[in-house]
Amino acid sequence: MVIKSVNLETVCGVTSSMPENDKPEIAFAGKSNVGKSSLINALMNRKSYARTSAQPGKTQTINFYNINDTLYYVDLPGYGYAKVSKTEQEKWGRMVERYLNQSKQLKQVFLLVDIRHDPSANDKKMYDWITYQGYRPVIIATKLDKISRNQLARQLKAIRTGLGMEGKEEVIPFSALTKQGRDEIWDRIETWIREGDHVE
Repeated sequence: MVIKSVNLETVCGVTSSMPENDKPEIAFAGKSNVGKSSLINALMNRKSYARTSAQPGKTQTINFYNINDTLYYVDLPGYGYAKVSKTEQEKWGRMVERYLNQSKQLKQVFLLVDIRHDPSANDKKMYDWITYQGYRPVIIATKLDKISRNQLARQLKAIRTGLGMEGKEEVIPFSALTKQGRDEIWDRIETWIREGDHVE
């Protein structure tokens, strides 16, 4: 995918109305500190357009990035950071649920998990939540450069087991450092846009 233009077009907080976009949307979900901003920057071919935060759990908005005036990358708030109050976490959860329920242009969801660790209870909850909404998320296993090649197969199996995935669902290993996996993710996005409606 050739990235010609990127624009942070809409930022939605807990009390904001969701935009009624006329272009396909691809959403990115994941716990705080999983490397979501780094992935989005890599997919936008920009170094630091999507802001990475030194304080996990700080992002409290849904950010809509207009890509090539053709589609939107939708950055959902990170979840599962212990220092964020339960009340705040519930607010973000309702905001994300509202987006998943209301968006007419959402084509697919990427769920990011850290390849170094077994999926957390929050990862499993988000996975189940996304599938309940009718989507079959593609899992992005981030921080690939942090493990050895010998660990890869074992960690991918642990992710599938921990999330309770079916065999046909995809897990794409990704490294923000080497950009390994980026082209495969771009290919999936282009396929979804061509296909139109999301995969049930």
